[in-house]
Amino acid sequence: MVAPKRLTAEQLAEALRERTGHEFRDKQRLQRALTHASARSAQAGLDYERFEFLGDRVLGLVVADMLLAAYPDAVEGELSLRLNALVNAEALSGIAEEIGLADLIRAGSDVRNLAARKRVNLRADALESLIAVLYLDGGLEAARAFIHRYWLPRSQAMAKAKRDPKTELQEWAHQAAAATPAYKVDGREGPDHDPVFTVSVQVGALAAAQGRGRSKREAEQAAATAMLVREGVWAEEGNAP
Repeated sequence: MVAPKRLTAEQLAEALRERTGHEFRDKQRLQRALTHASARSAQAGLDYERFEFLGDRVLGLVVADMLLAAYPDAVEGELSLRLNALVNAEALSGIAEEIGLADLIRAGSDVRNLAARKRVNLRADALESLIAVLYLDGGLEAARAFIHRYWLPRSQAMAKAKRDPKTELQEWAHQAAAATPAYKVDGREGPDHDPVFTVSVQVGALAAAQGRGRSKREAEQAAATAMLVREGVWAEEGNAP
């Protein structure tokens, strides 16, 4: 997780030039974009949190635009499912690993002891920060080129998106239990800009199922999916059996 040696701003820009396809002009900003708040050399406010906030929005915009063009007949629910699958923490962490971003993040030694989920979030956050710097340094086209390079193949490889799990659970609950699913927020962790929600869903007398996500909607979908899988309505991978 922590780079074996600290790279200069010039070295970092060169390391990321091939991986992003962009020649960075502001190399100091790029260095800040990959500095976690735990780094001993990081001054207050000189970490990647503000960039992460912007990068999340740029990524969502570009991926949404990409999906609209790629799936002209898809309804809003299917587009939302595809978007969530492409921009969730696990997807971002996987891309960060693919481009070797984890080894370039400047962070304190304590991150070695982070739980697996928090390491996933750290890599995802750093990738969003990098997208923000691409946008600030080269405009939307620079960010779009990078996002299309790594997200478009994943979009094309995705199987046909399953139905929205909340919709599926509601229809099944009415038929099987004459009940309406009831969702409850069980917990909220993390800072305001990057929360992780835990939500449970109850259907009649059935045992509740639980899910987690970076938004209440994502957590509710995860909880609905968990119940659908547990009750045998969906197979393990989420497709109807």
